[in-house]
Amino acid sequence: MAYEYLAQCYDQFTEDVDYGRWADYVEKHFARSKLPIHTVLDLACGTGSLTRLLAQRGYEMIGADLSDVLLAHAEENCRGVGFQEPILLHQAMEELDLYGTIDACVCCLDSVNYVTRSGKLARAFQRVHTFLMPGGLFLFDINTPDKLRGLDGQMFLDENEDAYCVWRADYSPRRRVCTYGMDIFQRAEGDLWQRCEEVHEEFAYEPEELEDLLRQAGFRQIKQYGELRMRAPKAGEGRIFFAARKDT
Repeated sequence: MAYEYLAQCYDQFTEDVDYGRWADYVEKHFARSKLPIHTVLDLACGTGSLTRLLAQRGYEMIGADLSDVLLAHAEENCRGVGFQEPILLHQAMEELDLYGTIDACVCCLDSVNYVTRSGKLARAFQRVHTFLMPGGLFLFDINTPDKLRGLDGQMFLDENEDAYCVWRADYSPRRRVCTYGMDIFQRAEGDLWQRCEEVHEEFAYEPEELEDLLRQAGFRQIKQYGELRMRAPKAGEGRIFFAARKDT
């Protein structure tokens, strides 16, 4: 399963992600909402970095993720934060089942690309729509097809004192999937290291496909934005955001 081993060093390898800036961007969209935003779902919350920040800013947070290993780290990261500690749920996107309604749902850092079957993603959008309050906001981002195609054949290295990860990206035009093969080395004892392997996949969704899936799920007022920008995406951008609202 993806993140079975990478979860142990995920936060260290993503220290370059400016979660504060992401939280600021999310709140800019919240500020445009006619519905006051209080209860927020962080879908595919991972280790809970964004969940924690939004909880500290006063939102009632729910985090959901398919990986129980990531959720264990999210529980540690979110313990004691905010006026109300976030609720964490072990759920796949397409099986989302909440205890009540939410004012907004965010799904960040290309988590949507990880749903590699459009049927599952359609069901995930429908589940989000079901639990949103009328007028509620659904905000998510994707790696664009151009970006995923451009990664083909590239190799990357992430490292710190106790772990390093070598990964290669391979894009299949037929499958429209970018596969990341990862070799993860973690310090065990002294000079001993443990080697693990993981495979991650991201599907190259065309923006028009995602708009169609959102409309089929019942969303309206669907807009696209550039990477952490409050404007339409420009040609060649590697990441774009979608903001969709549920009819009042």
